[in-house]
Order: sequence, then C-alpha cells, then structure tokens
Amino acid sequence: MRQITVRLRQGADLRKEIDVLAQTKEIQAGTVLSLVGSLECVCLRLADGKTSNTFNGPFEITSATGTVSPDGSHIHVSLADTEGKVIGGHLKEGSIVHTTVEVVLLDFDDVHFRRVRDSLTGYDELTIVE
Repeated sequence: MRQITVRLRQGADLRKEIDVLAQTKEIQAGTVLSLVGSLECVCLRLADGKTSNTFNGPFEITSATGTVSPDGSHIHVSLADTEGKVIGGHLKEGSIVHTTVEVVLLDFDDVHFRRVRDSLTGYDELTIVE
C-alpha cells in the first residue's frame, strides 16, 4: 500500500485532477483518504442518480469518500457554505478549487478495481479483480 498526496491550487478541477492523478501514478485500486480545502463551485450528481446541479460557493469540504481506479473515480463529498449549511452528492467534473485542496489517496497493491457497466443500475460499477 502506498499513499499519494498532492495539493491542488485555485482554479483546478478537483474531480478531473483526481482522475489524472490515478492515471499518472498508475493507481490500480485506490481510495480517497482525505480531501481538505475549499471549492468555489461544485458540480454534484444528486441522490436520484439522474440530476446534476452546479452550486456556487465558496464551500468548505467537510467530508469525502470514494474509490479510484484506472477506469474512473466514484467520489462523494459533503460541503458547507458560508452559513454552515451542508450539501452533498456524487462529485463531478466542473468542481473548481477555491483556495486549495489537499488530496490524500491510498493505493492498494493486492487488488485491482475496474468499472464495468451494470445492466441493473445503468452505471459503470465497481468490479474487484484479485
């Protein structure tokens, strides 16, 4: 297992940068350990699985979790606005760093994650290859 830590700067696309990091660091099976920082806007797919909205901030990232693979990431975030109100959902491209975001990923060396189309959900779902 290895850790990968980067600091993203203002203007970076958080979701896109995580996927690029997965490719450049050749992460075969990873998890989001920590995302700390702020976003100026965030694009989230909401709980119905169909609706995506962009919300203008700034927002503090209050929690994040997810899986990272060569086929793409699946990340959920919770964010607080300037009044402490929280929104959350599935992180999508278009989520732009406000000041900074510290990204810490773990890469597991004993398994590979893949995303394979699931006919029941209609999404590319996690498949574990040992």
